[in-house]
Amino acid sequence: MANTAQARKRARQAIKRRAHNASLRSELRTAIKKVVKAIMAGDKSAAQAVFKESQKVIDRIADKKIIHKNKAARHKSRLSAAIKAMA
Repeated sequence: MANTAQARKRARQAIKRRAHNASLRSELRTAIKKVVKAIMAGDKSAAQAVFKESQKVIDRIADKKIIHKNKAARHKSRLSAAIKAMA
C-alpha cells in the first residue's frame, strides 16, 4: 500500500486512468466488430459506410496512444482489404 500522500493520489489517478483507457479500448473493439459484422453480412456499401465511421474511432484512439499507431494502421488496412475483396 502507498505510504505517502503523493503515492496514494497517484494510485487513485492510476485507477481512474485505467478505467478510462479500458473504455476506449472497448470502443475500439466494438468499432472493429461492427465492420467485421457488416463484411460478413455481404453488403459492400454498408460495410464501406461503417468502415468510414470506424476509421475515425481507430485514429482517435491511436492519437491518444491507447494503441500504437502502427496497430491502428494494421487494423484499418486489413478491414479495408476485406471490404475490397468483397464481390
